[in-house]
Amino acid sequence: MTVEDKSSGFKVICDDITKSEGDDRSYRGLVLQNDMKILIVSDSNTEKAAASMDVHIGSMSDPDDIPGLAHFCEHMAFLGTKKFPEENKFTQFLSENSGSSNAFTSNEHTNFYFDVKHDSLESALEIFAEFFISPLFNENAKDREVNAVNSENDKNLKHDSWRLEQLNRSTVDPSHPFRKFCTGNKTTLETRPRELGIDVQKALLEFHEKYYSANIMSLTLIGKESLNELMDMVNNLFSPVINCNATVPSFEYHPYKQDQLQVRFEVVPVMDTRKLRLIFPFPDMSSRYKAKPEQYISHLIGHEADGSLLSYLKEQGWANALGAGAMEGAKGFMFFICDIELTESGLDHVDDIIASVFQYLKMLREIEPKDWIFKEVQALAAMHFRFKDKEKPVQLVTRVSKYLHHYGMNDVLSGAYLLSEIDKETVKQLLELLVPEKLRVFVVSKKFEESADQTEEWYGTKYSVKKIPSDVVKKWCDVELNEAFRMPKPNEFIATNFDIKPRTQEGKNVPEIIKNCPFMKVWFKQDDTFFVPKSCAYFQITSPLAYRDPLHCNMNRLFVMLLKDSLTEYAYDAELAGLNYNVNVSIYGINLSVGGYNDKQDTFMLKILQRMTNFVVDSRRFEILKEKAKRTLRNFRAQQPHHHAIYYTSYILEELAWSNDELLDAMTDITEEVFKKFIVELLKRIHIEVLLHGNLTKEEALDIASKAESVFQQNSCSKPLVPSQLTKHREVQLPDGANLLFEVENEVHKSCCLEIYYQCELQTLEGNMLLELFSKIIAESCFDILRTKEQLGYIVVSGVRRANGVQGLRFIIQSDKAPMYLDARVEHFLITMQEKLTEMENDELEKYKESLAVQRLEKPKKLSAECARYWSEITSQQYNFERDTTEVAFLRTIAKQQILDFFQKLISHSAERRHKLSVHVLPQNDETTDNEKTLQAEVLESIPDQDEKIDNLLNEANMTKLPPMRKIVDVTSLKSGLPLFPRVRPMVIVEPSNKSKL
Repeated sequence: MTVEDKSSGFKVICDDITKSEGDDRSYRGLVLQNDMKILIVSDSNTEKAAASMDVHIGSMSDPDDIPGLAHFCEHMAFLGTKKFPEENKFTQFLSENSGSSNAFTSNEHTNFYFDVKHDSLESALEIFAEFFISPLFNENAKDREVNAVNSENDKNLKHDSWRLEQLNRSTVDPSHPFRKFCTGNKTTLETRPRELGIDVQKALLEFHEKYYSANIMSLTLIGKESLNELMDMVNNLFSPVINCNATVPSFEYHPYKQDQLQVRFEVVPVMDTRKLRLIFPFPDMSSRYKAKPEQYISHLIGHEADGSLLSYLKEQGWANALGAGAMEGAKGFMFFICDIELTESGLDHVDDIIASVFQYLKMLREIEPKDWIFKEVQALAAMHFRFKDKEKPVQLVTRVSKYLHHYGMNDVLSGAYLLSEIDKETVKQLLELLVPEKLRVFVVSKKFEESADQTEEWYGTKYSVKKIPSDVVKKWCDVELNEAFRMPKPNEFIATNFDIKPRTQEGKNVPEIIKNCPFMKVWFKQDDTFFVPKSCAYFQITSPLAYRDPLHCNMNRLFVMLLKDSLTEYAYDAELAGLNYNVNVSIYGINLSVGGYNDKQDTFMLKILQRMTNFVVDSRRFEILKEKAKRTLRNFRAQQPHHHAIYYTSYILEELAWSNDELLDAMTDITEEVFKKFIVELLKRIHIEVLLHGNLTKEEALDIASKAESVFQQNSCSKPLVPSQLTKHREVQLPDGANLLFEVENEVHKSCCLEIYYQCELQTLEGNMLLELFSKIIAESCFDILRTKEQLGYIVVSGVRRANGVQGLRFIIQSDKAPMYLDARVEHFLITMQEKLTEMENDELEKYKESLAVQRLEKPKKLSAECARYWSEITSQQYNFERDTTEVAFLRTIAKQQILDFFQKLISHSAERRHKLSVHVLPQNDETTDNEKTLQAEVLESIPDQDEKIDNLLNEANMTKLPPMRKIVDVTSLKSGLPLFPRVRPMVIVEPSNKSKL
């Protein structure tokens, strides 16, 4: 029911909100007297509370002379308000109370969100509300935060998706706001404004005052409190937000004028990729959300089954993948986009591919929109909404706060899912817009490096552009129907049985082994939490051949690529019907996961296994995907510096790891004949470990396992491995006092990166909690000091690294500063943390302990998340299914002295058992960086803000100079001279047997 009740402080109170069948949360829609729209959510079982504010204004409203101002305003809102002037007040509070926060800015939205432990919601909201009432936009903070925005932009400069998006923007109608550069950088937010005499701080305040108006804000929050209590909370805290009667900008004309249509862009990417993007101007369909007519079109163009556009293009050898759909623009306009991943041959047949697209569109225009397709899409949407997984609080509020602007209050939860109307006429009208005369073409390939004669201003993308010849446009207009194209068949995977299976009295609350023999081990747990008609299956197929050498590693990856490629047509309907699968490689073999509705899941799963064990190599697809695999390895060079840092840390510490160069060299040895022999041998000797979890009985699980076993044994003649072949890899053990440095160049990006890893010990109950608690204590300070105050970079991360049962503390910083300088700043930071630990009061320590406890005890919100937790324990062979409960119990006993002892033993500069590994990623041939490669001690001694307390601590520890680093010259030589950690002893000792039990 929706009522108006001005006496209560609310203009509107709405309790009539459509929610999914199994949703146990309570919802109420509100409109405050200041016209702010609000959805409050009460969940008596939630461990976390969360809130999100969406301001219906974004980058398209930036002043023309300050690109990026909306995004900058989003950053600055976090850095102090009149009521709470401390810059890190909010993040510090959240850190102490199991919380986190973030924000994002898009074309016409700025969204702020956070989560926190449930009993701290009101206190967090009190600070959060002030972002929208009285931000300080302090001058000093502004000058520093410009660097954070600049670093964020630098991170994206070599990212092809950002580059292509901005190229599209930069080449639209010059007078349209869509053309703007959204992120901003130091030039747009500092240098140019200074040259033009613009006061950016004043501009921030004016932007906030003009647009941060209650009438274009929408708030969603979830808490454990009752709806009435939440109502009082939001009324008290958000009624003071001023309503300036701001108007959401509406763009009545499209960014594409006729001059910007019928054009072809040839674009040079950073990565070695090949892509065709077709873009058409499209009307704003947001008001038609109950019918979603554009979805009918994208459903058919993007279909992947037999008779589809993609199926035909793959058959021609022109494409590997295709996606299509309407894309948001802003209020008043949208785009329709078709993206096609091209093969080498496809790049030579771009005009033919585009002709094929128009042949398919011609078929859709000539066939009356099908009632059964509308009804099938409606039925699928209704089913997915009916059994929608419970979302994490922060995910729910972030999504719904935006929806409050676009959907009626009653439909705010269902509007994105349900289709209650059928609108054939609009479908026909939209199809008439997808014509050659209204097309923009983007072809992306390294092939255009020499011919590109223009450079996009903001990202430096090289490209050329030309008008599409009129005779080509006419040819596309006059295409004939293609007999290869057919409308899809009815979906055979749509579930019809939603019964919840009866539970047996002996059901366990953790997975149990129901089959254990040399060939297969099967874990099972019947769902006792979510009671939805869904289940999950995980298979780990171990084969010693998979990672024997670089050649076999490559062939295993190629096999998985070809397998997934061959399943595309079959699996697409299953995916639409809520059955998902994934096959991926591991160093031990192949992993398969299947999830979704259980009704037809076993049939789907066994079909995948049949294809895997009866695989027939298609020669054309083999050559195409082999070339793609080779390009993927070559593209490693262009990955982000922080990806390289993480990769090389693992490469150094893994017992056995093939380098990217070794893998690339081995690709030349793969022939179709060699590959076919590999497939036969791969599955001859294997071991399979399985987890079956969800809405199925033990008898059904055993039946599935038996059928899967038969598939392997009958089709591949598979036999079991011996136990010694099931040994997991181990981690290299760094020597006591180690201070190792590995330097590597990144030839594409101008940013540097540092990863420091302080290796601790094998995972234990005590060690796990001491490391996690220490990491929790320093996390907010790390962000505040190294990112916000010292402005070392946009990516500043600290946390726990775990691999092969070994754990440690890691720092990752991507920056324009030299890694040796960053290394010294991290060491300096750790000294300040020693002071923080020493002076910490017990009350503060208890806050951190409880914050970590809440975080660890947060229950999975959906079956697949719970299943993933169990599977992680199984694949690690630790089998500690009640880890969170036991570890939190120990956490609550930790005293301050234990944390100090942990720090002094393993992290402190003076720790005898300190094991430090630094990976420095440097730009190629960067002279500035080379000049800065000084000793750490010199860098540290030159830092001006090293205060007296830190000096005293350094002197007491005899650490006025940091220890010298030992440079790693040869990784293989280093590893061969170091011992390995043992594996963690499992919680459950599993002895092989030949019995299956019911």
